Amino acid sequence: MKSTAISILLVVLAFTSCNRNKLSYDAAGTFEAVEILISSEASGIIEQLDIEEGARLEAGTTVGYVDSTQLYLKKLQLLSSRKALQISRPDINAQIAATREEIARIKTEKNRIENLLKGDAVTQQRLDEINALLKVTEGKLAAQMNSLQTNIGNINEQSTTVAIQVAQLDDQLAKCRIINPIRGTVLKKYAEVFELTSPARPLYKIADMQTLYLRAYVTSDLLTKLQLGQNATVYSDFGESEHREYAGKVIWISDKAEFTPKTIQTKDERANLVYAVKIAVKNDGYLKIGMYGEVSFN
Repeated sequence: MKSTAISILLVVLAFTSCNRNKLSYDAAGTFEAVEILISSEASGIIEQLDIEEGARLEAGTTVGYVDSTQLYLKKLQLLSSRKALQISRPDINAQIAATREEIARIKTEKNRIENLLKGDAVTQQRLDEINALLKVTEGKLAAQMNSLQTNIGNINEQSTTVAIQVAQLDDQLAKCRIINPIRGTVLKKYAEVFELTSPARPLYKIADMQTLYLRAYVTSDLLTKLQLGQNATVYSDFGESEHREYAGKVIWISDKAEFTPKTIQTKDERANLVYAVKIAVKNDGYLKIGMYGEVSFN
């Protein structure tokens, strides 16, 4: 009798232990991250690409560059052309100095003739002639000024066009540098040094692994109890008996129903249509993309 009681007690303890190890959750899914595909922005030979799969990169880090020799030479050519344009810009004061001196001389002669006319030393015709000459010379000066200003305007326009072309080349030269845009871990490398690349060709894939997202699927009866920003408890699946617990927050709820994915089991296996939700989780370094997890909504 005593032996039978002990056997029953052992069975109860074993059953209780199994139930204690069994997690209670509302939905299950897999962990994912925001993955960014970094592509080339320039054409040419990859001269340097200092990345390896699994490496952690900081935002703004220069990880390589594409050959930019021809772009740089073209920039030097444009800078030389711009300098030549600046040299060819006429000096207005120097160009019209002679005409101004001629006008000053005519005005002096006009004053002398006017004084002589008062004493009847010259005729009115002589004064009319000098006035006509002054008018013609002043018109000549105005024409010179207009021509020189037009010439300078054209040179300025050409210089501006060249400056824009130089700025375009500077932008292209900047795009020859491969700069990592975000802090994260390199997931996949698609190119190697000395390979020929072109715009939009993928170079590597990176993701911020500090925050992962559990994409889980819930049934319609549970959907009515969820809201954005709601806290949740996430369990990572490391095997049959090993789990880790994380604090999570609901950041997205799908507005469309879909059939249950074959790789996911919902709490109610009889449900055909489910709704996807995303729960943000702070990664402690143990969570990996594609790992299974469960979630319990608080």
